Parts: sequence; C-alpha cells; structure tokens
Amino acid sequence: MLEEVERWLSARSWSAGDRTVRQLLSAKQATGQSVSVVLPALDEEATVGDIVTVIRRELVLRVPLVDEVVVVDSGSSDRTAEVAAAAGARVVHRDAILPRIPAVPGKGEVLWRSLLVTGGDIVCFVDADLREFSADFVSGIVGPLLTDPDVHLVKAMYDRPLGAAPGQGGRVTELMARPLLNMHWPQLAGFVQPLGGEYAARRSLLERLPFPVGYGVELGMLVDALHLVGLDALAQVDVGVRVHRHQDGRALGRMAAAIYRTAQLRLARGHLVRPTLTQFERGPGGFEPRTYAVDTEERPPMAEIAEYAARKVA
Repeated sequence: MLEEVERWLSARSWSAGDRTVRQLLSAKQATGQSVSVVLPALDEEATVGDIVTVIRRELVLRVPLVDEVVVVDSGSSDRTAEVAAAAGARVVHRDAILPRIPAVPGKGEVLWRSLLVTGGDIVCFVDADLREFSADFVSGIVGPLLTDPDVHLVKAMYDRPLGAAPGQGGRVTELMARPLLNMHWPQLAGFVQPLGGEYAARRSLLERLPFPVGYGVELGMLVDALHLVGLDALAQVDVGVRVHRHQDGRALGRMAAAIYRTAQLRLARGHLVRPTLTQFERGPGGFEPRTYAVDTEERPPMAEIAEYAARKVA
C-alpha cells in the first residue's frame, strides 16, 4: 500500500460514533448547511418503508439533522411508491424528472436525476433494500461533511455477511473493483467498500461529476472525485453491518461487466471494447447463451444541464 494511502487511512477513516448527532446538529446550525437523503428504489416495498421511517424518526423529528427524504422510484411494479409515501418520504418518479431527456434503466440514471429534485447542500444516497437499518448509515457519513470543510465525499464502510458467513458479501468488490482500483488507481486502495451504495457528498462536487447510468456509478464517481478534488477530500466512516438482498451469480456477472466498462472508459477513452456480456443457462437442450448489453452510457455533469442551471439562478 502506498504511504500516502496509509496516512489517509489514519486521517480520513472514522467510526459513526466519533461524532454524536447533537454535535452534528450544532455544526449544521453553525454552517447553515442543508442535508438531503435520496433512496433510489425499484421494487423495494418490503424494505423502503422501514428505512424512511427510521430516518424520519431519528434524524428529522427527534433531531432535525435531515431536511428532506426523497425516494426516486425508477419504475417499480410493486407498491414501493405507496409504502415510501406512507412512511413520510417525498416520492418522485424517475420519468417525471427532466422529461426532455428520455430515461434509461439503471441506478446511476436515478442518482443523477435526483440532483434536480433535491435541494440539500449535502446529498446522502442510501440503497432501498437494506434490512435492520440504522440511522448511523446517514448520520455517520454526513458527519465529516458537516464538521470538516475540506471533506467532499464520504463512503460508508461495513461488514457484509453472506447468509450466515460473516464478511463474505461484496463479491463484485473483491473480484472486480478492488483489483482494478489497486492496479490502476492505487490511491483509492484504502476504501473498504468502494462499491457501497451508502455515501454522501457535497452538491458542489456531485454537480460536476459525470454519472454512469448503471452499476458503474459508484466506481466512476470515486475515480472522478479523486481527480477533481484529491484523495484528502475523500473519507470513509464505519457504520457497522450492512444486511441486504443478495443477487445471484449471473446478475453479479453483469454488474462486474458494467464496472469494468466504467473503469475501461476512464483508463483509455477512445479505445472501445465490445460492450456485451454472454452468460450461459442450462435449458432443455443443454447450455444456452444469453447475451446482455453492458451499460455504456453516461450522463454529463449536472452543472451542464440547462434546467439545473436555471433552477440555481432562480
């Protein structure tokens, strides 16, 4: 590990308990910063309501640390929107945001569009499939942004059990993202959960970043933020254990392909590879190929979008 990364680990890695919610509230009031929490959601009626309930109870009503909780529904076929609204979130449908640009499927697409329907100086993203959710996932990662003006992006770090096996989750992280980062962006080798969906950043940074529309958004954002603001502006906070729904191996393969593609674009823009992935499933006649397109589209920095610029002027 680079000496620079070892120093960063000591200076920019914290625990959620290092800052109390009351301390964070004092810092928020002193600096006048506002906080938005965004949950991208697709068919998450089983978990989204509990997450919204905890955030509102602990960080809106009990201690006014969070100014808005927004669920962006990316086309759910279940009752995700109704459950989220009943729990107290403001629900916005993906296709209603920036309708002049047709939406495409993908998590990054939803996160990008959320910048247009939120107002916080700090934007905190939380995946909507978490179980046993704790408010520390939010207060922990917004804490350094509220208390340290030199920090611009904070990732959550946590244990990820796979069933009963502790620490065995995050298979795409260990098999794809971590090797890529260590080899090509060694300054980012200290991030425990580089692909984690729980992170917070200053709007002033997010609006300058391109957003890969699919699963590559977390890796792309981390790499681009490193180049824009430098390693010392990035941080991570230990929030304990993350329990969520795990995807099957084929879905993880498609995720890994999108992440590799995102990395490849940043390594050699202009040197294009074939953006497809073929996987195999056993059918009546033996193994049958299934070919999937790999997400290649990226959204430009939100600061370049006319509607966003007009909103800021207004």
